[in-house]
Formats: sequence, structure tokens, C-alpha cells
Amino acid sequence: MSYFRKNIDSLQAYVPGEQPPAGAKVIKLNTNENPYPPSPRAMEVLSSLPAEALRRYPDPLARQVRAAASEALGLPADWILAGNGSDEILAMIMRAFVGEGGAVAYPMPTYVLYRTLSEIQNARPVEVPYPEDYQLPLDQLARAGGQVTFVASPNSPSGTSYPLEQLDQLAGKIPGVLAVDEAYVDFAGASALELVRRRDNVIILRTLSKGYSLAGLRLGLALAQPGLLEGLWKVKDSYNLDAATIAVGSAALTDQAWKNANADKVKASRARLAAGLEKLGFKVWPSQSNFLLARPAAGDAERIYRSLKDRGILVRYFKEPRLDDKLRITVGTDQQNQALLAALGQLL
Repeated sequence: MSYFRKNIDSLQAYVPGEQPPAGAKVIKLNTNENPYPPSPRAMEVLSSLPAEALRRYPDPLARQVRAAASEALGLPADWILAGNGSDEILAMIMRAFVGEGGAVAYPMPTYVLYRTLSEIQNARPVEVPYPEDYQLPLDQLARAGGQVTFVASPNSPSGTSYPLEQLDQLAGKIPGVLAVDEAYVDFAGASALELVRRRDNVIILRTLSKGYSLAGLRLGLALAQPGLLEGLWKVKDSYNLDAATIAVGSAALTDQAWKNANADKVKASRARLAAGLEKLGFKVWPSQSNFLLARPAAGDAERIYRSLKDRGILVRYFKEPRLDDKLRITVGTDQQNQALLAALGQLL
């Protein structure tokens, strides 16, 4: 006998990328972490966190984070809500806007958590196929009728970024909310942030996991007009950010120069890695993120993934339709990337 809801019984849980044990000697290029350290300002705040900050409950409104994000992004603080990673904000969006049986639309392949959250909500995922070049299927998404439509820009796993004008058109055509997931925007050439000023049905999601090198901290941001954030405030956990996250994340947001310098290094390495993979016969999709989607000439991605793992190099392999012949490879340091290319050269 099961005590779970029927949809939970049948749910296939989201599977994150493999995390090796602490101290394991591996080159980890599978979960899109930034290879460079967080801002020294953030580390200084972490090392000097007073005991009193841990004894007391944290600020449930995370006002320090929102003030720092307001300064960094040029939005009023009441247009910003902070979450325990952008994943928590995705869950808030589902709880606030999507009823049981409601439609949730998104193009595929993309971040599989959108599907998982839809199924947890007992909603109806409407998956619109991307074309081979990963251009946005705007009309099909508009016809899907989602209470929420998710678009990751840049998209994972393709790294494709979408113009502001296309996203603006989509927001004007859909009946519900457009959530633009900009987790990787710090490595892209442009952002859709302006959309929240134009449209009252658009939420932009940001994270400090990628550009700010704080994946272990868990801090995300929802950016939208206050009327749209009102429902998210109602469904968020009471103390969803801990005191350390608030203090360290706020410090990181004040150090845009550090974040931007590291992002520039990643973008330069991305170009070199893409060129190296192409020399080895891979088809590499153009990327505006800190990873590359690459297909080996023989399509034997699973074999290569397993062989690299045996050599202590982790990349991401998805046993999913349209992805099972490809690898998603995080851009590491130049030294890590060269080690990967050398190993691939031996394997191929």
C-alpha cells in the first residue's frame, strides 16, 4: 500500500549531475560550476560571520540581498524576490500560478526540472520540440496555452540565447506567465531584463551559482513587477534564506568587477575549447553559456562519457531522446580543458 499521491508514485525524480566525494581527484566538467573562486569580498564576509547571525532567525524578506541586487541590476528592490537557488523560485512559480491539471509549456530539450516540477504539481507538461538549430519555436509555444511558459535563455543543454524581441513577442501571445530562466546570462552577450519593465506577465530568474561561483551557497533571484511577485511572497517558505547566504550573497553582488572578469575568462576558454573539440571531429553548437553541447563524429557519446569517467574526467551525458548521442561539457580552466582534449584525442 502506498501513502503517496498517485502522481508522486509515478514520478521520475530529477537526477542532478554526479557529485564526486570530497577530495576526489577528478576534473569535474559535468554540472556547469564556475572554475574560478568567488569574490574575495564574499569570502571575507563568510570568514567573519558573527555567532549572533546564526543564533537568530534570518531576515525573512532578505532585504540586504535585494538591496544589493537592486544596485547591481538597476531594478527597485520591491521588484526582486530572493530564493534558495533559482530552483526554489521555479517551485514557487509552479505553486503560485499552476493548478492541478493546468498546462506548463516549455521547449525541449531543456532543463528537465521544469518537467519534474510540473509532475509534482500534477500539472500537464506541454513539451514543444526545438528544431535542430535550437531556435525558439515561438508560435508553437504560444499555441500551447501554458499557465506558465518556461524559456531558458541561454538554454541548457544547447547554450542558445534568444533575442529580447522574440521573448517580448512570446510574452504578448501567451495567456499566462512567461518565466525566462537566465541562469547562464553572465556568459551571454545580452539579457531579457528589460522585459520586466515592458510586460506585467514576465518573471526573469537569476542565480549566483554560475557567474558568481556560489553554487554551494544556493541563492537565486526572481525579477518582476511587484504585482506578479505578490503571489510568490505568499507561497515561499518563511525563512527560505539562511543568514550566511544573505550576508555572503549580498557581498558577492556588490563585486560585479570580479564576477565579470571571471565570466570573461570563461568565455575566452569556451572559444578555445570549442575549436579543440571541432578539430577532433565533434559538432559543437554555438554557446552563450559556460558549457558546450558537442556530438562526437560517431555519435558514441555514452562510450566516451564512460571512458572519460574511467580517466577521472566527468562530463554530462543525458540518456534522453535527441541528447543520447551528445555530451554537455562544462568550460573549465584552460588546464582542465586541455586535459579533456588530450584524453579525447587518445579515445578517438
